[in-house]
Amino acid sequence: MIPHRRRSAFVRLALLTAGVCTAASLVWGPASWDDDGRNPDPPPVMLKPPGPTPTPAPPEATAPADTDRQRPAFGAFLDSEAAGIARMQQFSRWLGGTEVRVGHTYLPGDVWSNIEGGHGFLDTWAEWRRAKADRILVLNVPLMEHNEADVSDTAVRRLLRRAAAGAYDEHFRVLAQRLVALGATDTILVLGWEMNGTTYTHRCGPDPEDWKEYWRRIVTVMREVPGQKFRFDFTPTRGKDAIPWPECYPGDDVVDIVGMDSYDMPHGMSFDEQVSEPYGLQFHVDFAREHHKPISYPEWGMFRNGDDSVYMLRMLDWMNEHRPLYNTLTDYCPHGVWQCTGNPRASAVYRAVMSTVPLPEPTPGPTASPAAPAPVRAPTPPATGAP
Repeated sequence: MIPHRRRSAFVRLALLTAGVCTAASLVWGPASWDDDGRNPDPPPVMLKPPGPTPTPAPPEATAPADTDRQRPAFGAFLDSEAAGIARMQQFSRWLGGTEVRVGHTYLPGDVWSNIEGGHGFLDTWAEWRRAKADRILVLNVPLMEHNEADVSDTAVRRLLRRAAAGAYDEHFRVLAQRLVALGATDTILVLGWEMNGTTYTHRCGPDPEDWKEYWRRIVTVMREVPGQKFRFDFTPTRGKDAIPWPECYPGDDVVDIVGMDSYDMPHGMSFDEQVSEPYGLQFHVDFAREHHKPISYPEWGMFRNGDDSVYMLRMLDWMNEHRPLYNTLTDYCPHGVWQCTGNPRASAVYRAVMSTVPLPEPTPGPTASPAAPAPVRAPTPPATGAP
């Protein structure tokens, strides 16, 4: 579904990419795990005691001039801890030097002290953010401890009732104070992501009203910390899931970005269906526009339809058209393109489109007509669990 003429340049690139992706996967294909570029030794996580003087805030971003920065800011989730920062450099080299401007990590959701960003977890990420003015640090923040412990709906209702009454406010005040002290004052905070599903204890479905009040309390508490310039990203998963995600929307005054986690699923669903389904990609764009918010894609990638190069082309085209504030591809199997060797065709497409290395130009013979791009068929997807 490509209705707009202004997309034609990207579509021509996409078609050319589809025509060369099989050859590209042989020439550029993902390196093995023995490759230094794919499996660098992670640097040790340094636990730094708090110092008496706060780290200066990052400089204000200035308008970039080079072509890398003319595209929407992008990155990939490569690891939650310090290894993720080291791998960003390798990922950039794999893309021919294209700058990866978005760093994305997740706070552990096991206990409150980790949700507060304790034990030096944030130090190296804040240091990476401060190193360049136009970088973006995205931090996913669990809203409950034991966040993946298969907690019952009854228990979640009880937790949300306490949360809406302010029982957990102080944990988020501590997190905000830590980020400001480290100079990561403009961090994008993805609070309680995929709240419309059933995976996490911080889900919305058991009690949407208390969930929304809890979100409002968190944002209010974090905005009260002097020096902060945080942005708060409301990010459901695509589609209806357990509850229509607009029922969880806490209000324009406490949301800065409307995100969406969107994987290539379920099995057999075309990209056009992902666009048009209830609460799908088009609904997300329209909802954000109606609420005067930018969009984002904190998580996306392959899933139930396997090594789907058509999905990759269409998703990159979708983002080229709709210009999210940022996107970060989930780069581990079965979703990824660099650390995962299971998606060579989608990997070749992603690299061809996102790389600063020019695509090879076909050289037809003196009487040959240009060949149409070969159709790409996705193989049977592997049996995997949830992302």
